[in-house]
Amino acid sequence: MSQAPEVSRGPTVTPVRVVIALCLVAPFVAMLWVGSYAKTDPTLIGVPFFYWYQMAWVLISTVLTVIAYKLWQRDQRARREGGAK
Repeated sequence: MSQAPEVSRGPTVTPVRVVIALCLVAPFVAMLWVGSYAKTDPTLIGVPFFYWYQMAWVLISTVLTVIAYKLWQRDQRARREGGAK
């Protein structure tokens, strides 16, 4: 009965988690803002801007997702090690 109730630690916003969120949100914002890429010029190897811009974001999204994943792994590892002490 003398035990203190365990305090639940809610989600913590850290700079690393903000970077993770930005990495994951950036592709959505870029693709939803259609007015920024709804044009044909400039062309790249004969491909209109509208198409190659979207294809570039496929690659950029992949890189950003990998970065977010690696940062998340590092954050979780740090939290486990910090909580064990």
